[in-house]
Amino acid sequence: MAHQRTTMERDNMDGKEASLPATSCFPDIRNRWIETQETLKRRLITEDDFTWPLPPEGAATSKVEGRGEGVGVLKYVGGVDISFSKNDPFIACGALVVLDLYTLQVVYDDYSVVRLHTPYVPGFLAFREAPILLELLERMKNCAHPSYPQLLMVDGNGVLHPQGFGLACHLGVLANLPTIGIGKNLHHVDGLTQSRVRQLLEAKGSFDDDIITLTGDSGHIWGAAIQSTLGSVKPIFISVGHRVSLATAIKIVKMTCKYRVPEPIRQADIRSRDYLQKHQGVH
Repeated sequence: MAHQRTTMERDNMDGKEASLPATSCFPDIRNRWIETQETLKRRLITEDDFTWPLPPEGAATSKVEGRGEGVGVLKYVGGVDISFSKNDPFIACGALVVLDLYTLQVVYDDYSVVRLHTPYVPGFLAFREAPILLELLERMKNCAHPSYPQLLMVDGNGVLHPQGFGLACHLGVLANLPTIGIGKNLHHVDGLTQSRVRQLLEAKGSFDDDIITLTGDSGHIWGAAIQSTLGSVKPIFISVGHRVSLATAIKIVKMTCKYRVPEPIRQADIRSRDYLQKHQGVH
C-alpha cells in the first residue's frame, strides 16, 4: 500500500486569521467567493461523464471476473475528509484514501496537517477545505501512482447546497474528477428539512426501497436520503458532485457501504483523526 505523509502550514485567505470576525471587510470576501462559485458552476456536469462501465450489483463483496483489471473498468474509488484538532480548532488533517472497489481494501493513503487561516462560513466550506484536498490529489497525480482515483467520494455536499455548488462540486470541477457528495446532515434548502425526511423514511415502513428522493418545494431533485445498511437509523444524504448522475451515485454508494457511511469516507475519517492525533505536535 502506498503511504505518504506531509506536514505543512497554509494561508488560505490572503493572510487572514482563522478567527477572522465578520467585520466590514468580510462582505467583500463573501462576494468574491460567490463570484467564484458561479464561475465554477458553469463548468458543472450533473450527468454520467466517464468511460468506465459500472460494476454489476454486489461486485464489491463478491468475486468478479477480472476483478476490475480490464482497461477502463471502475476499480479505484477515493475518499477525502478533514479532521480537526480538539485542542486547536484551526489545526486540521486532510486525508485522501483510495480503495479497491472489489475488495474495499485501502491501496493508498496520504495526509496533510495544516493550520487553517480561512474561517468556516456556512455555504462556503470549499474555500476552507478544498485547497488541502486538491493538493493531496495533485501530489498523487504528480507521482503517477497507478491507483489514482477514477471517482472520488467527498465528506460534504454536492448540489445539495444553498448555492447548488458544495464542496463535492468544487473539488470535482477543479480536479476534473467524477465526484459524489456524502452528507451526514441535511442542508435545509428548498423546503427540505430533517424532520420531513425522517417522516418520509418512517412512512416507508418495511418496504425494500431504502431510498428517499430529496425533492424540494420547487419540484427540483436535490439528491437522495439513503438508509445504507440494514438497521441503520440515521440516513446519509447523497448528491451529485460532478460528472456523475444521481442514479449512478446511489448505486456506487450502496456498493461501498459496509456500515452507515461509505467505506472510502469512513476510512478517510478514521485515518485522518488517527494521523492528526499522532502528528499535530509538529506545529
